[in-house]
Amino acid sequence: MKARTTDLKKLESYYEKSGNQMLLLYGRRGCQKEELIREFVKDKKHFYYRCRQASALEQRKMMGREIAGQFDAKLQKDTYDEYFNRIKSGDPSKLVVVIDEAQYVIKKDPEFIESIVKLRMKRLYPGPVLILLVTSSLVWARQEALSAFGENAKRIDGQIAIDNYNFLEAVRAFPKTSVRDCIKIYGVLGGVPAYMDRWDESEDIRANICRLILSPDGALFTEAEDVISAELRELSVYNTILATIARGDNKLNDLFHMTGFSRAKISVYMKNLSHFDIIEKLVSFETGGWENSKKGVYQIKDTFVNFWFKFVYPNQSDLYLMSPEQFYDTYIAPELDAYLKRYFRDVCTEYLMILNQMGKLPLSIHKVGTWVGKTGNIDIIAQSTDRQNIIGFCNWDQPLMTMQMCEDMATAMEQAKLDSNHYYLFSATDFEPELKKYVTMDQRFVLIDMNEL
Repeated sequence: MKARTTDLKKLESYYEKSGNQMLLLYGRRGCQKEELIREFVKDKKHFYYRCRQASALEQRKMMGREIAGQFDAKLQKDTYDEYFNRIKSGDPSKLVVVIDEAQYVIKKDPEFIESIVKLRMKRLYPGPVLILLVTSSLVWARQEALSAFGENAKRIDGQIAIDNYNFLEAVRAFPKTSVRDCIKIYGVLGGVPAYMDRWDESEDIRANICRLILSPDGALFTEAEDVISAELRELSVYNTILATIARGDNKLNDLFHMTGFSRAKISVYMKNLSHFDIIEKLVSFETGGWENSKKGVYQIKDTFVNFWFKFVYPNQSDLYLMSPEQFYDTYIAPELDAYLKRYFRDVCTEYLMILNQMGKLPLSIHKVGTWVGKTGNIDIIAQSTDRQNIIGFCNWDQPLMTMQMCEDMATAMEQAKLDSNHYYLFSATDFEPELKKYVTMDQRFVLIDMNEL
């Protein structure tokens, strides 16, 4: 996939500023940051160095060799001061210096931080320079990077996070695929660019999942555990927690009883998973019905990891005995639609926010969320600054959205102590004739067919 225009524009805006700048650019595994960098520097004078996991001395020698080669420089010393003193653009244009996977050098060599700050402050290379410190480690970028620089953290001019593709971008990536199938793809891959690149639009959902995920030689066969183990140790503990959450035992007390781990241990590991964007705590939209909402509920946030632990991880014995097609038909096909409800809700929420940006909603949205009740849920609550609400209700897997479903939503609203004059009803199938007739007489309701998304 091509680098996204929004990310390129952010980088270009810093490049066009006068003087020197230093940015932290980060994104999760599979975000294709390399493609973004390649596109950004293709017409610019630049130096790119990708750090390796090596000793401080070996890292310094490797970078020195690459600088000497690119700039035809005879280095007098093996120091970063010497290296950054010898780089040059060759003309008045701004030089782009990219240090990819920067955490590997910053963690082991304080000299690098001192020198890169000097470069930023024009104490080594006099010409204008844009420094990109790039990483695929979310934990390091969010928790450790700034503290590693200490007082010099103020020399970092900005941070750019490379996000996964949203649903609209996913639809554009698969122009020949139906909206319904795009939602399925999105609910499996989660908009990770590298995963989407491997999806074959000419094959159906079943064939792609079998080829990519369920086949031992598939590109994504080990990806879920690779994602987790890239930054977290003790994979057995994390797998146990994630498998337990995927089964539906998703409160801390449930995890304590089901895993056998101490509450203190669970809290530490859950915090790590949260920092790595693997899990998240579900917090119901703030309403007057707090006593009727579920509290302390967790879910797996990373879509692909969620898919793996829902369908594949608990059935791995059969994964190695069955053909991929048999496994899909036995374990995935029967429950896939129920699993996708959550992601259809996310797509509908995104659609509402697009309407909000376009000024096509009856009120301006200030915040949006969901409400998880003890006996019923409200899919979407979108609220304005003066606390007027738009309520969204989503039907993914039932043949029709019915009047009874709307009445169940009304009951949940009573429990949440919410009211509204605006209801958006989303259906991936169709609407009951009685419901269609009713909304013609009640202008508070808007029916949205999935193909409008």
